[in-house]
Amino acid sequence: MNPLTAQATTPPTANAISGTVKPGFEAMRDAFVENFERRGELGAACCVYYRGEKVVDLWGGIRNRATGEPWEAGTMVIVFSTTKGLAGLALALAHSRGLFDYDERVSTYWPEFAQQGKEAITVRQLLSHQAGLAALDEPPDRAVIADLDRLAVILARQKPAWEPGTCQGYHALTLGFYESELLRRVDPWHRSLGQYFQDEIASPLGAEFYIRLPEEIPNSRLATLKPANMARAFFTVPAALTLAAMNPWSLIRRALWASLWPLDEARIYARNFEIPSGGGVGTARGISQAYGQFATGGDRLGLREETLKELMAPAVPPLHGFYDHALKVPARYSLGFLKPHDDVPFGHPGAFGTPGAGGSFGFADPEAQIGYGYVTNQMGTYLIDPRDQALRDAMYRSIGDPDPYHGRA
Repeated sequence: MNPLTAQATTPPTANAISGTVKPGFEAMRDAFVENFERRGELGAACCVYYRGEKVVDLWGGIRNRATGEPWEAGTMVIVFSTTKGLAGLALALAHSRGLFDYDERVSTYWPEFAQQGKEAITVRQLLSHQAGLAALDEPPDRAVIADLDRLAVILARQKPAWEPGTCQGYHALTLGFYESELLRRVDPWHRSLGQYFQDEIASPLGAEFYIRLPEEIPNSRLATLKPANMARAFFTVPAALTLAAMNPWSLIRRALWASLWPLDEARIYARNFEIPSGGGVGTARGISQAYGQFATGGDRLGLREETLKELMAPAVPPLHGFYDHALKVPARYSLGFLKPHDDVPFGHPGAFGTPGAGGSFGFADPEAQIGYGYVTNQMGTYLIDPRDQALRDAMYRSIGDPDPYHGRA
């Protein structure tokens, strides 16, 4: 039995590849293998749902570099900002169920939010990194993050760093905290974002992805990270961002203050601890299942067509354009997602998703009816990783659409 065309029956060895590939998608298998052979992959998984069918489900390499244990079918790994996209799906489902309007003021649902010049900020502006709330003047500790009522007080009294709606700056961690509190205010059961995602998306779909990793997940299911070669970042990261990252007072450094808190030395990842913009843990399969459902209309979740059209619509720019003042590059954000643009043409213009630090990526492309997920434990230094790029390029070639953003070849 060929492990690349049928479900593997034995665990993979060091750099062996296992999983399934439907006929016509062999180019993705080849790209996945090349990632190990030529692009420094350690352990990884990639999954694609196309027109509602799982057509690619690959995994391989090493889950734990210290022990040599292999990456297996159910291995999960932290995906950092790729979590934002799954959080955005949860907010979109809440919107579809009539719990809030994207163009309504946040303070309509959360009255305490209307402090320090925030009373006119709309949900759309908040979810598009335009609210000026990328960094907190009172960075909470772990205990406060775990106490959502106390965290809400700090979030509500933060003053915007710029006039909301005039420019944008990546809300690296705060976005998820604000999203979660908004959701708690409108959800009849006042669930956190992580709980809402689990109840309303992950569980109905059987998708293994957690914004709040539960206690019962054993360490043996989790991949450990191999740190990136930071010297390489000088050649792969824009110079302006590199300089900003070296300045402890820069917007991006202050925005990332708790980015490593989901990691746990004893348990690999923290349990029952939500950082909804950067602490998600799961499989590539779980990511692609969730996005694949949205890419094909969301019937199993009861997604309304009006909400899907909102997700597919072009990003609304802030007054001074799409330059990101935290990341120091152009970026187009909409409703909690990154949208394709000239610098990151990851799908058709209506696609939506988010990449994560280290190389992971997940997105939906409704025009192509694709849900895509890629995860890795070998941290990279690119804003858009070449391993992911190779897989996505192979995916679109496989469906006969090699240049989806710029047009048909």
